[in-house]
Amino acid sequence: MVVSVHELTGFQRDLLYVIAGSDHPTGQIVGQELERSTGREITHGRLYPNLDALVEAGLVEKGATDRRSNFYELTDDGEEALQLRRRWENELYGKLVTTHG
Repeated sequence: MVVSVHELTGFQRDLLYVIAGSDHPTGQIVGQELERSTGREITHGRLYPNLDALVEAGLVEKGATDRRSNFYELTDDGEEALQLRRRWENELYGKLVTTHG
């Protein structure tokens, strides 16, 4: 079952963007990047269940870096979902700028 990116939480979409912008990041790196960009602490209890949900949704693939760490990467479905989301956002923003600009 392919999940639409519109069905995800904002946090899950942020995770997708961080993963897309990194080369096989570990969960720790994903969490650190979100903390850096948002200025908010990202707990393990929030991060890993959401990463697992993205894996279950088929948008992210998880692999083993070593015995203690996993890496994450977008699947083709995850890549397509972000592209569709970006296209939708650009269309809406274009209408907003045209109407109010």
